[in-house]
Amino acid sequence: MNTKFKIRRIIKEDNETIALIIRKSLEELGAAKPGTVYFDESTDRLHEVFQTKKSAYFVAETGGHVVGGGGIFPTEGLDKNTCELVKMYVSSAARGKGLGKLLLKHCLEKAKNTGYEKIYIETMPELTTAIEMYKKSGFTFIQETLGNSGHSGCDVFMIKEL
Repeated sequence: MNTKFKIRRIIKEDNETIALIIRKSLEELGAAKPGTVYFDESTDRLHEVFQTKKSAYFVAETGGHVVGGGGIFPTEGLDKNTCELVKMYVSSAARGKGLGKLLLKHCLEKAKNTGYEKIYIETMPELTTAIEMYKKSGFTFIQETLGNSGHSGCDVFMIKEL
C-alpha cells in the first residue's frame, strides 16, 4: 500500500466507508460492544454530524481510498474550552504506517486553532495501541468521564492541555 496519506475534511460520500472502517476496527480489536460508537447511529452520518460549529472530522486517503478518520467535537457537557477527540480509527491495511499519529496531530492542531485549550478522549482498554499513542502525545489519565458523550461502554478517560 502507498503510505502517502492525504488528510481532508469528510464529505457525505465518505459516510459509508468510514462507518465500515470504524465498526470493522472495533470487531477486529474485540471492542464491538454496546455503549460504543459501534452501535451509535451517528457513526453512519458523520458528515452531517460534523457540520456542528467548532467541530471537524477528517478522513485519510491513500491511492484514492479512505483508510481512516478522526475528529474533534464540542461534546455536550464539556467545558466550552474543551473538545473531545472522537471516532478516530484506521483500517487494518493502514495500521502501523504512522497514520494514527498523523490524524492525531491534525486533530490537535485543529482543536488548538479553533480556540480549545484542552482535548478529552474516552476509549476502551482493548485499544492498547491507541492508548499508548495518546500517552506519548501528552494525554494523561483521569478517573471519571467528562461531558455527555453517550458512550457508556468506554471506561478509559484521558485529557491533554493544548
